Amino acid sequence: MSRALDLLFVADPLESFKTYKDSTFAMMREAARRGHALLACEPRHLRWQRGGRVVAATRRITLTGDEHDWFRVEAEGDTALADTGAVLMRKDPPFDSEYFYATHLLGQAEREGARVFNRPAALRDHPEKLAILEFPQFIAPTLVTRDAAAIRAFHAEHRDVILKPLDGMGGMGIFRVRDDGMNLGSIVETLNRDGAATVMVQKYLPSITQGDKRVLVIGGEPVPHVLARIPQGSEVRGNLAAGGKGVAQPISARDREIAEALGPVLAARGLLLVGLDIIGDSLTEINVTSPTCFAEITQQSGFDVARLFVDKLEAALR
Repeated sequence: MSRALDLLFVADPLESFKTYKDSTFAMMREAARRGHALLACEPRHLRWQRGGRVVAATRRITLTGDEHDWFRVEAEGDTALADTGAVLMRKDPPFDSEYFYATHLLGQAEREGARVFNRPAALRDHPEKLAILEFPQFIAPTLVTRDAAAIRAFHAEHRDVILKPLDGMGGMGIFRVRDDGMNLGSIVETLNRDGAATVMVQKYLPSITQGDKRVLVIGGEPVPHVLARIPQGSEVRGNLAAGGKGVAQPISARDREIAEALGPVLAARGLLLVGLDIIGDSLTEINVTSPTCFAEITQQSGFDVARLFVDKLEAALR
């Protein structure tokens, strides 16, 4: 795409970025390399008033090339989202009430003509734990319930299970209960809160020892390398935030099968970037809010994930 665009990144504070591994930074760097202008704001900077359009208090930045002081603010002011070339929603989870409200403001901006990726309605329609329910042919035995008795019955059937809250991130709140059922009651009480909170329970997949694979799907197309996040020591979680080791590897035939089945469906709904989590042969999550692992895959495999992303973004804007 020859025309330079203003790209607005709605993200966490720029000062919090760890640029050596931040996927949003990788997107920015590639976009800037192509001559696109970079604007940034946080969700809290979005606002709308009757008679006007959705605007954000933005910073126009340039990249310095310095690892620490990595950006320079060139200008600050209000920007109407519909006046930008594209808006990239890159706020990290959790998907809480404020995130939900931000998607509605972004949806209003869409009605005013803004191009938003991932689409706000699609973000709301694909909660990252529950989105797998649409694709049961690819998932392990799974239960979603508030009912403690149903959880106990599921454990009695499968003997070795993983329990997790629906609003967790980075491996937070994940428990394994083995055949002996030790602490099952206490764990259920903690997660379920006497029936007030819905819990997901899945059959434990021994393949986790080979890694919880992050498969990136961009514009419906799987990236040819994945990041296997391998649990360390006695840890059951492979999440990088929980100390997992990230190892890039070529995409397997099964990973590609899942990605190619889901990719076009999700892309048609406005999900330009999706991160599938796959353990062994089973899909475990569909991440849509702010998928990561660009840097790790690129550094280890040589495949430029950010370049593919900006290619697909430019194609979507034509």
